[in-house]
Amino acid sequence: MDLEKKPQKQPDPATPRPAAPRPTAPAAPAMRASDADRDRVADILREALAEGRLDAEEHGERIDAVYRAKTLGELEPIVRDLPAAASATATAPAAPRADVAYGTYDPAGAAGEEEKLVAVFSSTSLRGRRRIGPRTAAFALFGNIEIDLTETTFTQRLTTINATSIFGNVEVTVPENVSLRGTGGGVFSNFEVDTQEADDPEAPVVVVNGYSVFGNVEARPRRGKRIADLLHDKLRKHLER
Repeated sequence: MDLEKKPQKQPDPATPRPAAPRPTAPAAPAMRASDADRDRVADILREALAEGRLDAEEHGERIDAVYRAKTLGELEPIVRDLPAAASATATAPAAPRADVAYGTYDPAGAAGEEEKLVAVFSSTSLRGRRRIGPRTAAFALFGNIEIDLTETTFTQRLTTINATSIFGNVEVTVPENVSLRGTGGGVFSNFEVDTQEADDPEAPVVVVNGYSVFGNVEARPRRGKRIADLLHDKLRKHLER
């Protein structure tokens, strides 16, 4: 038996060595969504509802998903098919918007022209999914005016309606979860406002001022009609428990 050790072959320096496997970088954690991010997405959904892009049922479902979302990646699909979706999940804080519902309360009313409704020996109405400005004037002379705010997007905290009825009729209807107040009177006529104070201190306030002569001015809440946006903060607090 040959016990002599044979010299081991030395590696050729010109032969490249196989590269050592590089450690895989851990996946970046998903960016957490802030309350401001969720509110921006909710604003887009509110705009889509007012424009008729979403119905009330789908709007409610998406709002529920917004305040369940924990990351920006979960927020993005909720508004992917809606305008302005790109800005909704930006991490930088957005500038304050003047048209966001339940904005800063201005006792003098927000800037903007007064909307006028006139019915002379005729009838007219303001209703449906639309924005309501800070001031509306309604004048009925042997006519009828209906102002239905149950599907309206309120663009400010205070909305004032000045109603005048002469041998006519002005009727105002609001959602059941807003504050409704009013002052007025008349001659041989009826002025009636079913006042109420909303449980939510941030709810919109509708004030109906009126005067009628041989006419009728009425304002009341419609039971079963609510502004879903008033539930946002309550839902968010519930989910964060």
